[in-house]
Amino acid sequence: MNDFKEIIQLADGSDRCPQNYVLALTDTLNVISGKWKLPIIASLLRGKIRFKDLLDNIEKITPRMLSKELKELEVNSIVVRKVYNQTPVLIEYQLTESGKSLVNLIDTMIDWGLTHRSNVWQ
Repeated sequence: MNDFKEIIQLADGSDRCPQNYVLALTDTLNVISGKWKLPIIASLLRGKIRFKDLLDNIEKITPRMLSKELKELEVNSIVVRKVYNQTPVLIEYQLTESGKSLVNLIDTMIDWGLTHRSNVWQ
């Protein structure tokens, strides 16, 4: 695991964050950014779930937005969509291994948010 505090010394004596760290942060933000992606991922941490159940779990998300966000998460290999050929058609969503690996990031974000909230709203 890399430590973000690690800084490289350039020939001119200046310090800067390694470019691969910046690219990694940009990739992460591109995958999880937006109002709905983290709530969707958090809902999927429990396992396979149907579209309607995701809608019920995530307050105020519209079906159109949920569909859009799920497609983006699928393109980024965070979510996999499985269609069962039956009547009526059953579609389930679940996290990929890459998606499941976000649990530590989400836990860290929750911890930070709780601490920040208590500090700001004292």
